[in-house]
This record gives sequence, C-alpha cells and structure tokens, in this order.
Amino acid sequence: MKQLSAEFFGTAWLVLGGCGSAVLAAGFPGLGIGFVGVSLAFGLTVLTMAYAIGHISGCHLNPAVSIGLWVGGRFPANRLIPYIIAQVAGGIAGAAVLYLIASGAPGFDLAKGFASNGFAEHSPGGYSMMAAFICEVVLTMFFLMVILGATDKRAPAGFAPIAIGLCLTLIHLISIPVTNTSVNPARSTAVALFAGDWALAQLWLFWLAPIAGAILGATVYRLSAAEEV
Repeated sequence: MKQLSAEFFGTAWLVLGGCGSAVLAAGFPGLGIGFVGVSLAFGLTVLTMAYAIGHISGCHLNPAVSIGLWVGGRFPANRLIPYIIAQVAGGIAGAAVLYLIASGAPGFDLAKGFASNGFAEHSPGGYSMMAAFICEVVLTMFFLMVILGATDKRAPAGFAPIAIGLCLTLIHLISIPVTNTSVNPARSTAVALFAGDWALAQLWLFWLAPIAGAILGATVYRLSAAEEV
C-alpha cells in the first residue's frame, strides 16, 4: 500500500504540475511560460518525485513505464495492474484539483482542451494521426532507454532522477506541437475525462503508442545495453 500510495500521489503531482503549467501559466498574458516552461514543469515533476518516492515505489508515475520496466526485467508482473490503477487514479485526482483551481478564473472553458492530447485538428500544430503515433512511439522508446540506463547498477549512483527529468523535458520540447505530449497514458486519461468529447475519442492512441514505445525501448535496451551474464 505504501508503494501504491506513492504512485498515486506522485502521478497526481505530475498531472497537477505539468498539465497545470499548461492550463494556468503557458499563455498567461504578458508573462506566459510557453512551451519551454511547460516542458520544464513536466520534467521537474518527475525529477522532484523521483527523489521523494523513488526509494518507495520506483517512481514510475506512468503505465507505459511500468510495462516497459516489466519487459526490461526490472518489475514483477503481479504488480503491474495495481500500479497502473494507482497511477490512473492519481492522475485523475491531480486533474480534479487542477479543474477546481482553473474553473475559478473568469472565462475558463473546458472546450479549450484542458491540456488534453490530440492529433489532426486537435494537434497544436495540426499533425496527422500517423505523425502523432510515430512521435509518441519513438519518444516513449527513448524515454524507457534513458530510464533503464540511468537506473542501471553500472550507472553513477544518485543521478538517475536528473537524467530522467531532463529526458522528459526534452521530449516535451520536441513534441508539444505534435500531440501536446503524452508518453504517459495516465496523464492523458486524467485530463481527457474532464475535457470529454474529442479528447476521449482520441485517447486510444495515447495508450497504444506509449505502451508500444515502452515495450520497444525496453527490448532494445535489453538486447543492446543490458549487462552480460
């Protein structure tokens, strides 16, 4: 239960911090933080929580990461479903807090997307479904490779949260214009439940692509970089 609680609150922090920066601060008149600020916010949520709960639950905060770590031989299969449930529930809790805050501003409108992920007409840059799918698969693949490499016992101790947080920042810098950046089904589900409509209709891609990318990244790492026995 301690591990599941850590995943719940950690994922809530990721959604509140990352999506909150997009909803509340990205376009704030005159002082908006923009894409760079939102990218940093997502990276910082993971970095800070990795130091806070990494020793408790591993700080996955992401169903795709949990699945990738299982494929990579770092996580037991019997804990996958409980972890995923805790992550999705935590993400929804974070999105609920964000909704309560954001709805207190005049002119708040869920129709603006509530930081939801999308493709085609719901992509910030109008990118196609295929472009969005490829982007999410490839970036999640590299994310898993960084996670597995940074947490390898051969890697310098204590620096994994920094590498992982910076990797997530870079991923957002690349892909916010394409999909609003998911690489995390829990994050996508949490805000889509509030946005509804098209966000829920397109949610399938933001489960399928990150999970496929995570499996691919874990497989590549095991084949090319894992320690020889």
